[in-house]
Amino acid sequence: MPSKQIRKQSVSVTRGARKRDEDSGTEVGEGTDEWAQSKATVRPPDQLELTDAELKEEFTRILTANNPHAPQNIVRYSFKEGTYKLIGFVNQMAVHFSQVGNLIPKDSDEGRRQHYRDELVAGSQESVKVVTSDTENLEEEEEPKEGEAEAGSQTDVPAAAEITEKVIEEELMTPVQPKERKLTNQFNFSERASQTFNNPLRDRECQMEPPPRTNFSATANQWEIYDAYVDELEKQEKTKEKEKTKTPVAKKAEKMAMRKLTSMESQSDDITKVTQAAKIVERMVNQNTYDDVAQDFKYYEDPADEYRDQEGTLLPLWKFQNDKAKRLSVTALCWNPKYKDLFAVGHGSYDFMKQGRGMLLLYSLKNPSFPEYMFSSDSGIMCLDIHVDHPYLVVVGYYDGNVAIYNLKKPHSQPCFRNTSKSGKHTDPVWQVKWQKDDMDHNLNFFSVSSDGRIVSWTLVKSELVHIDVIKLKFEGSTTEITEGQLDTVGCGTAFDFHKEIDYMFLVGTEEGKIYKCSKSYSSQFLDTYDAHNMAVDAVLWNPYHTKVFMSCSSDWTVKIWDHTIKTPMFIYDLNSAVGDVAWAPYSSTVFAAVTTDGKAHVFDLAVNKYEAICNQPVVPKKKNKITHVQFNPIHPIIIVGDERGHIICLKLSPNLRKMPKEKKGQEVQKGPAVEIAKLDKLLNLVREVKTKP
Repeated sequence: MPSKQIRKQSVSVTRGARKRDEDSGTEVGEGTDEWAQSKATVRPPDQLELTDAELKEEFTRILTANNPHAPQNIVRYSFKEGTYKLIGFVNQMAVHFSQVGNLIPKDSDEGRRQHYRDELVAGSQESVKVVTSDTENLEEEEEPKEGEAEAGSQTDVPAAAEITEKVIEEELMTPVQPKERKLTNQFNFSERASQTFNNPLRDRECQMEPPPRTNFSATANQWEIYDAYVDELEKQEKTKEKEKTKTPVAKKAEKMAMRKLTSMESQSDDITKVTQAAKIVERMVNQNTYDDVAQDFKYYEDPADEYRDQEGTLLPLWKFQNDKAKRLSVTALCWNPKYKDLFAVGHGSYDFMKQGRGMLLLYSLKNPSFPEYMFSSDSGIMCLDIHVDHPYLVVVGYYDGNVAIYNLKKPHSQPCFRNTSKSGKHTDPVWQVKWQKDDMDHNLNFFSVSSDGRIVSWTLVKSELVHIDVIKLKFEGSTTEITEGQLDTVGCGTAFDFHKEIDYMFLVGTEEGKIYKCSKSYSSQFLDTYDAHNMAVDAVLWNPYHTKVFMSCSSDWTVKIWDHTIKTPMFIYDLNSAVGDVAWAPYSSTVFAAVTTDGKAHVFDLAVNKYEAICNQPVVPKKKNKITHVQFNPIHPIIIVGDERGHIICLKLSPNLRKMPKEKKGQEVQKGPAVEIAKLDKLLNLVREVKTKP
């Protein structure tokens, strides 16, 4: 009763409160509206004020799986290669938390067994709880009946206990079925796998021929030793008896013959067997010694050319020199037309007062320390040329006026063929020789020019050099008056070159500075005459691409480019020093090189700059040394220059000195002789237009 009164009082209190609220006219929700109206945002004083556009601007951040703290330059030692190598694959996984536990996966066998045991234990406990709850309910129902029939209840108690025991035993005996396992959703199921990076293993093997072996066996005893001594004594006695009967002259002759035979046998037995192997080993040693130079020759390109304005440089590579040619000037250079790494060098002297011996050396880029072939001569070699079809034949011209042919296949120190004073020898130095096509009978043929004014054609018939005077130079405009008549002054030839397509046409430069255009068919007159220079013409060369263009250089400091149909030069370059030699580049019709006596090499490219050289570089020191000759390699971007001290220097052209036409999008780069001819024609037309204008 008291609890019911308290509940009624609390209900009446709440009703009274509601009535008061209604009378006063206030509601519960009005207080919340007033709180919302008084709410205001508070901004910090240093907050930025942004516009709507700046607020709407999105900043994207890309999340990658790479670890920013992972090292990028891990090095491991490779036992296979014997060096430290940089590892390309770096593990990007970052571990934030790890804990060692004894958890077992549910899908494993052990997990299934534990799950099955847990279900059995849980099922048995539930069955026991159900039985106990049933027995308790029965006891509660039977409690009020105890007062009615005490005697009957005493007899039923043991029966109820037996029933509960039976129920428990049946529950325990019946197996409890495990719950059904949920299957994975096949429409939302994914598998993940990763593959590790395995470094590929490589094995290298080489097989070589085993060295030859021979089995030798012999027995040595006292009797064999005794017999050997007896034989040796008998031989000595016989030789003594023979020497007693010989005369002193015969003894000396025999000794000399024996020395020669022994030297020849020792050389043939010892040297010839290992010549080829020794040459290969020598080249290997030299390539290892000059490995940095070989790497520059093959791969180095001057990166500074990108920042230079159409200018280039020359990179010095090898320097070739020989002690036997130390005080001899380089008088001729020529690359072998077949073996592009082999070149010939002629040594002599341009000084009239220092004439003496000469040398012919052939060097290879594979062995810069020693020449491949070496020939010496009594007179200085002033010029040389290598045959195109027979690259082992080298023709040379001497200071004493003779010409000779060396055969590299025959290891003789003397030339195979040489003219004599009876067979058309020049009376002055031979300044240039050139191989020509074979005659109608397929005999070898070459030409020579000398200061005696004769241009001679030499033909190798059997084992003899036969000569024919093609033309005799005459200095026009000057005659010497003699009492009986007039004597024509002879023109002194210094250089000549044959046309690349027109076989009979050739140019001749003279000491008087004139250039004559001649023909093999006319021996009495010239096709044309050019007043080229004020001093001796040192070189004259046809352009390898354009059939109308040739170039000349002189000691009057100038290099001139000509069109043979026009008597005035197209281009004139003053190099401020006597020009020793010029050479056209084999890869472009507008590139040529010139060397001067002040030790500088000049490279021109008319397509880039037709007013001045794009490279002026000192190659040798100015003091007591001059550059005499220059030659381009047929395939490699290098040149060789020779000086007065007998040194030959190899120089590599930088990329700006050998620019090729750039590729345009959607167009193929046109290459070939036609493109080079058109490039030079374009420049010549500009010059012709300027000259024709009044």
